[in-house]
Amino acid sequence: MARTLSEDELLRLIDGLAAGAWTSGEALAAASGVTRAALARRVAHLREWGLEVEAEAGRGYRLLQPLQRLDAARIQAALPVAVRQRLHGPQVLARVDSTNQRLLEAAPAQDPQALLAELQTAGRGRRGRSWRSPFGANLYLSLAWSFAEWPPQLSALSLAVGVACARAVRSAGVEQVMLKWPNDLRVGAAKLGGILIEQRGEAGGHCRVIVGIGLNVAMSEQQAGPLDQPWTSMQAALGDRGAPDRNSLAAALLAELVAALELFEAQGFAPFVADWSRLDAAAGQPVLIESGGNVIEGTGCGIDEQGALIVESQGTRHHLHAGEVSLRLQPRP
Repeated sequence: MARTLSEDELLRLIDGLAAGAWTSGEALAAASGVTRAALARRVAHLREWGLEVEAEAGRGYRLLQPLQRLDAARIQAALPVAVRQRLHGPQVLARVDSTNQRLLEAAPAQDPQALLAELQTAGRGRRGRSWRSPFGANLYLSLAWSFAEWPPQLSALSLAVGVACARAVRSAGVEQVMLKWPNDLRVGAAKLGGILIEQRGEAGGHCRVIVGIGLNVAMSEQQAGPLDQPWTSMQAALGDRGAPDRNSLAAALLAELVAALELFEAQGFAPFVADWSRLDAAAGQPVLIESGGNVIEGTGCGIDEQGALIVESQGTRHHLHAGEVSLRLQPRP
């Protein structure tokens, strides 16, 4: 019966291939202390993790693009001192079902706590959608935060988080990023990232939220597979500049998230309205809204002070809250 491979064994092989250069199978097998046949089985596992490993007779193996693994110590060192002192972690796992799920199960006494993963096997987005999460290609990050009292504008939290994410992405060079209500980051017509907020608690009392972020950093079309909407990556948006340093990006994102949650807890959504409005991808655009079986076609008119989407249709302004509302941006006639 074949022995189950450990994560450490697979991670050592990934590190041996991380530079993206050709490495002989003989050298990789020797470094791992295994036969060539056993090495081939390990490479097959890496492909199951979503890694693009190329093999060629006489040359060996290589990753189609170099890979930088996440490092909790590097991320923590890059955080501002005040954030580092407040935040528990971050922790980095190689493989997890869902970073959000793990933090939902974690002890709230450790909040605020952050978890990142190289690979998610059951990543999810809004309205039960799955989220493509190949190993080392993107950023999968969750932050658990406990509010002493239920925030009165909690429904607008995903918008405040969107502003924080956009700031981090812009600081990494993707200045064209926009926000699509209520929880998507976009470049042009393509999705760059998404936000999923899950909450626990009772209205009027203690409230705990798990803020989940997925950012497409360097995912290829092959790794993405068939998706039901246009998407892009930070690497594609940055062009010749290449993908950003994932550890630096993770630190910038965590710093922005902690600052945003502190501000939201103290002042609600008001401090974020102006920035969100400047980043609003739907403002002045034709939109189609689906809600509870009803369809509204109109024009995006921004958001109100509660974070509700405003759509003008046939002379009437509709204020729509997230829930089961679906927003689609329409091409101009």
